[in-house]
Amino acid sequence: MRIDQLEHLAAVTEHGSLRRAAEHLHLSQSALSASIRGLERELGVTLLERHRAGARVSEEGQDLLPIMAEVLGGVAQLRDAARHGRGASRTLRVGTVHAGTSALVVPAAQEFSARHRATTIDVATMLQAEIQERLLEGRLEVGLVNVLPGDDIPAALEAVALLAGRPVVCCRTDDALAGQESISVDDLREWPYVSSRPGYLMHRLTQRLFGSSQPRETFSADGADMAKLLVANGAGAAVLPDYSIHGDPLESAGVITARPLSGPIPEVRMLLVRRRSDRVPRVIAEFEAIIRRLAEGHPQHATPRSAAG
Repeated sequence: MRIDQLEHLAAVTEHGSLRRAAEHLHLSQSALSASIRGLERELGVTLLERHRAGARVSEEGQDLLPIMAEVLGGVAQLRDAARHGRGASRTLRVGTVHAGTSALVVPAAQEFSARHRATTIDVATMLQAEIQERLLEGRLEVGLVNVLPGDDIPAALEAVALLAGRPVVCCRTDDALAGQESISVDDLREWPYVSSRPGYLMHRLTQRLFGSSQPRETFSADGADMAKLLVANGAGAAVLPDYSIHGDPLESAGVITARPLSGPIPEVRMLLVRRRSDRVPRVIAEFEAIIRRLAEGHPQHATPRSAAG
């Protein structure tokens, strides 16, 4: 078994087809397919389902991806450590839901970069499912996600709670809603509403809160940051985690504010997530330590505890 064979399968997984993976790797499609066939023969399993329209990773291959990602992650760490020893740069890949951006990721990245000028922090905002998938595949080192009570984290990932809060109503400070001590679900049904699009935790919560009588939706936003911007521009109100609003530049400038939702509202937590490993590379451990320290100083700090599974 060769490392390049694992890298070839990972490329097909990432790019979605043999053709695109071959182009990325600067190989012929036949050479790439032959490499993966050799790996299949050695492992005794079918890794790719090949069809006339293309190829995709098989169910057996999906089961082996976390292990392959662990191997490739170790190889990448070895290469990075060798390059770092020669003064070369490396990249730390972080995936986050929008609620984590201004609260933790930006200040953590600024502090980390001041200490590690040779390391680039690649921050991508994405859906929780995509963050978990990329962590399992070794395409991210660290992830920040939001969860509701009862949500599960894959067993192959390790998670620690950073912040704990409640969903609240985000509205403009000059809106009538801002003058209420608390806002009911019925109030929101009568108000222009900025929802999060499907796949975001707040979209799932909105469906739960409003049931069969959903609010009058004006916009469907791609995460908390876009929702806050739309609220600031008068598009309506949104339901967001309180810790994504407190300390946001728009709130600090007095443009938006948060008001409690009345009734039984579930807690929402922000978790730091990464792939389980007996040895965490130093730069990743340092970045995590900065985020956890910032979370400990946050007014809505969650007592650190394992949140996996």
